[in-house]
Amino acid sequence: CSAINACETSNGGCSAKAECRRTTPGNRVCVCNAGYTGDGIVCIEINPCLENNGGCDRNAECTQTGPNQAVCNCLKGYSGDGKRCTYISLCSQNNGGCSEFAICNDTELTERTCTCKPNYIGDGFQCRGNIFQELLRNSNTSQFYFHLEALSIKDITGPGPFTLFVPRTDILNTDPRIKDWVAKGVMAQVLRYHMVGCANLLYNDLTRITNITSLHGDLIHISYSQNSLVLNDKAEIIVSDAVGTNGVIHVINQILVP
Repeated sequence: CSAINACETSNGGCSAKAECRRTTPGNRVCVCNAGYTGDGIVCIEINPCLENNGGCDRNAECTQTGPNQAVCNCLKGYSGDGKRCTYISLCSQNNGGCSEFAICNDTELTERTCTCKPNYIGDGFQCRGNIFQELLRNSNTSQFYFHLEALSIKDITGPGPFTLFVPRTDILNTDPRIKDWVAKGVMAQVLRYHMVGCANLLYNDLTRITNITSLHGDLIHISYSQNSLVLNDKAEIIVSDAVGTNGVIHVINQILVP
């Protein structure tokens, strides 16, 4: 007589995920393979993520990759190897995308707020100071700023409000009359002719006005036709409504002469 091998056929009735082990003749035990659990007849894949988040950090996602195998990935807003995840402050890099003149505050995960600093206005992503400061920040208007500085004209640093009509930088750099005005000592008068006090006049406001008085004292004539605003029948407003804390800047394509 020969001993019966209980594991010889159909894996001894054990699960395909189990090992059939002979014990005594005609008998066997079924043992689930590594990564599986059960009685050997039925073996179920072990999901390590179901217990203690698979050993991952509480701010990580556990993803099963195989029997009793998993990977850990930090959630959005956190960095690390998944076993240890640390919060990423949005404000710690590039001021959170806020303006350099804004305060960035972390609120929730992947969220932050941007608030303009005192003495600045805007939505937090763009913050503007007074119009004197804003002249320097824009290449279109920076030359006007340098002329004001050279002549120590500080009118528009006050509380305002002011409306400014600024000839574009390239116009101021190339107009041959500038040197003559500077030599004759009348440049300050020319510059003040581009300023209006006690008024914060946006583009739409200007479409309803025909004359305004400059800080120089002379009138500036305004005409509106074919969707264009023209000053003194010559200088067109080409960039408008750059609003600062104490007024507004409009860029024009010609110099106004009193």
